This record gives sequence, C-alpha cells and structure tokens, in this order.
Amino acid sequence: MRETIEKILKIEREQKRRFDNNALARYNTDKVHVKQMEFHRSQKRNRWVFGGNRTGKTECGAVETVWLARGIHPYRENKRTEGWVVSLSRRVQRDVAQKKILRYLDPDWIVDIVMESGKAQNPSGGVIDYIAVKNVFGTVSTIGFKTCEAGRDKFAGASLDYVWFDEEPPEDIYDECAMRVVDKKGLLYGTMTPLLGLTFVYKRIYLNCNADPEVWHIFMEWADNPYLDPDEVARVSAAMTDAEREVRRFGRFADAKGAVYTEFDERVHVIPPFVVPREWQERLAIDPGLNNPLACYWFAVDYDGNVYVVAEWFCAGRSVAYHADAIKRINAELGWRTDRYGRVEALIDSAAAQHTLNAEKSVAELFCDNGILVDTHVNKDLFSGINRVKQYLMTDGKPRLFIFDTCVDLIREFKSYRWGVGDRPVKTDDHGLDAVRYFLMSRPSPPKRETVKSEIQLDKERLIRRQGRKRR
Repeated sequence: MRETIEKILKIEREQKRRFDNNALARYNTDKVHVKQMEFHRSQKRNRWVFGGNRTGKTECGAVETVWLARGIHPYRENKRTEGWVVSLSRRVQRDVAQKKILRYLDPDWIVDIVMESGKAQNPSGGVIDYIAVKNVFGTVSTIGFKTCEAGRDKFAGASLDYVWFDEEPPEDIYDECAMRVVDKKGLLYGTMTPLLGLTFVYKRIYLNCNADPEVWHIFMEWADNPYLDPDEVARVSAAMTDAEREVRRFGRFADAKGAVYTEFDERVHVIPPFVVPREWQERLAIDPGLNNPLACYWFAVDYDGNVYVVAEWFCAGRSVAYHADAIKRINAELGWRTDRYGRVEALIDSAAAQHTLNAEKSVAELFCDNGILVDTHVNKDLFSGINRVKQYLMTDGKPRLFIFDTCVDLIREFKSYRWGVGDRPVKTDDHGLDAVRYFLMSRPSPPKRETVKSEIQLDKERLIRRQGRKRR
C-alpha cells in the first residue's frame, strides 16, 4: 500500500514539475486575462491588439503562434502550419518576439533551429531564421522570423498560413505579407502600441475604411492585465502626461487635434441588432450626396428616450432614383413604418430644397417623386448639433445613443471625426454624422434623471432584445 502511494505521489510531483516548466500550459490558468481570450476566440482573419506597454499584448501573439505551430489551437482548425513572426529590427526580434516564442516552446517540441546569427545551442543569444516544430499530428511546422529593416523584397514569394506583426510594420511590408496568406486563406494578426499616431493601421484596421468584414481589433490597458499591481499602475499613471497615458496605458491612437466625440466607446455604444418594435420606429434621416456619399439612417426610440441607429444606406455616385429604390427596399426588409400612402418619411439636409441653375427640380422634390417623403426643416447648427450628440452619447454617466454593429460607416465616422483649424471639425467623412445630428436635433435633450421602470417593463425590453437576436 505504501509503495502504491509513493508511486502516485511521485507521478503527481512529476506532473507538477512539468506543468511548472511548461509556460504554455500555465497561460492564463491562474489569472484569466479576459482580453487575451477574446483575441484568441475571434474567428476573424485579420485581428489586432492595440495595447499599452505591459498589457499582455505580446503574450497573445506568441501563444497564438505556438498554438498554430503545434496544431493545438483551442478555437481554430488545427493543421501543419508555416508562418512568419515580423519584428521591427533584429535586436527587437531577439529581445521580444523571439524570446516570447522560445519561452512557450517546450524543448522537446523543437526539431531544429536555424540561426541567422549566433549558435543554435544558445538561440536566445542570437537571431533566429526559423524554428521547426513538431506538430501533434505527426508533421513539422515552421515558425520563420523576419525584420522590417530588411526591406520589402525579403517578404516576397512565400505562401503562408499566418503572419504575426510584433508592433506596427511599414505599410508596404504589411501589404506584401497580406499577399503571402491569400492562397491559403491565412491569418494576419498584430500586437502593437500605437506610438506612431494616425498611420495606415489607424485607417485600415481601427477605422476599417475599406469595410473589410475580416478586420477585428481590441484595446488592452493596464487594468486588463491581472498580473499588474493596481497601486503601481496608479503611481505610474499619475506621473504621465495625458497624451502619454492615452498611448502607453490605454493603447489608444493619439492626435494633437483630438477626437470630437471623445465620449464614443464601441464597447458601450455599438450593440448587436435586434428586432425593433413598431412603436419604437421613427423617421429616417438623410444627408444627400450624388458624387459624395449619400448617408441614410433608420432611427428608433424606446420608452425611455434612448435612441437606436438601426440600419444604414451609404453609397456614392448614384442617382436619386437609385438611392430611393435602395432606401425603400431596406425599409421593406426592416418592416419599417410608412405614411398612410406607403411613402417612407425622412428628414433631409435643408440644402436639398435648393434648385441649381441646370435642374428643373430640387433633390427634395426628386426624392418625393420617388416615394421618399422628405422634410427639409432641420436644425443644421453645427455646434448645437455636436453638443446634442455628445449629450446622447453620455448623460449623467449613462449612454442614450446606441448603434447597431451593421452600421459600419457610421461607426467609422464616429471614431475618425476630429477637430481641425479654428475650433471646427475637419469637413470630411462626416456624412453619417450629419444625418445623426439632423435626427437628434429634432428631439429634445435626453433626460438627465433616469426613469424608474417597473419589473414588467424591464422584462418586456429584455424579451424584445432576446427574441430579436434569436431571429438573426
């Protein structure tokens, strides 16, 4: 009996020793880093973590890479893989990404290490070219290492399953790497602190200007990292300027002119769609454009005065008749209200009532002819409108404006709208925002005191949202 107990204890001690020496097995087992798990679970093919220093972002990239190489990714189809880890320089590769990869690779999994410089017996002391790793399916995966300082030419030719960017690469290298994963429908993922300001990553990933459905991002800040001491976080934060804190703690993109709608937070204001009750449905709002984009939005208002942007039509270079047909089609798909003659009702920029020298009818008249009953009596005062939008974004710490996540162009405009010269916003990428202003200026300021709702009312609203999501 004693011998049996000793054998069991010996096995348990060996298992604990192996676990303690296996960084990959320990990853997020003691303290779960929620944001890291969100990154790993996302099924998008182009994922980015924008994080401050010491937020755990690099750990995400390293673990993701090792999981893919080993064929043990818990949230993706597993197979033999070939991929690259892209660093800014050889020194940064050696000191950061390469070091993290080696930490999460058990030596028993490594088939071969080919060095760019240094000795394979001491890979952490040199610069690695690639690592051959045993895959759990009996094959061998490769983790290659590249540096941006080598230039774009060094990134040509390969066919890859993934590329991990450790910090922000130059745009030409990003584009070249994107071509490397096309034929295999591979993955791009990046982990970075946005120290360079409003670069191509800001436009193409954060704003997603091309509306790529595979682009995804998440922000990480110090408070998200369960391993950081809160007192130390508070001490270091207090010693930073506001600009430094935005970038190095919160991982946010910084710009001297600043965002207009600083209150806007995707995690708060952007929500999944649900079926909107007919009694919540309100008029549409249109910011017209022919060469410039025409932006049209469907608005709903609940029992407490909260406003929901439900759907969007955003298109440039088309005729009024084309836009009107699209708006009527979306209106019918939504089951949205019309007037007693079946016409869609909408607010529109007052400029739509004006006649040009070469036109027999105004834009407003053309819309009416095509079944869109537009009202040109809107309040266009810019600063009053901006203030009203800010009030709906946040009143007494409570959001009053919510946007369905299908309204991708409006979300992009909220994130990109910035102050320019002379205390006026930059007049670009604001078509959807203008439509939102027209609608909100047609309504009173949001109530500051929260209405106390009965349990029946609360249950009804929860049921509406739950049923709506089930129907998606």
